[in-house]
Amino acid sequence: MSQPPPPIEGIIETILYVDDLPRAVAFYRDVLGLTPMTGDPVRFQAFKIGGRQALLLFKRGSTLEPTTVPGGVIPPHDGHGPQHIGFAVTHEAYDAWLARLRARAIAVESETHWPRGGRSLYFRDPDGHLLELITPGIWPNY
Repeated sequence: MSQPPPPIEGIIETILYVDDLPRAVAFYRDVLGLTPMTGDPVRFQAFKIGGRQALLLFKRGSTLEPTTVPGGVIPPHDGHGPQHIGFAVTHEAYDAWLARLRARAIAVESETHWPRGGRSLYFRDPDGHLLELITPGIWPNY
């Protein structure tokens, strides 16, 4: 009988590939209020999300070659087409987020009321990625 794998403790990085890095950085910093951590103006920007998570924006096509970093090499990666990310928000913050997006003329494509009591609102970033703000009550673990 094989042993179960060691536990996965969470998702640390989520990556989106963007066509216009400065435009995307401005959106995530100014509209969503994310805190920039590290990056460079040509290739990528990392943002702090919650306690231990990071959202990385990479200029599409800028990661097709291995990248040498102190201590190792990052293998090539890239992505195409609209992706989806759901961000956790409190029930109390939901309406404020809805008002903030509308005040910035960001179209809310949909709102969902989940059977467990959670709510979601969906909108797009400048690259067409579908973003979701989610209150607790959509999954058994959230």
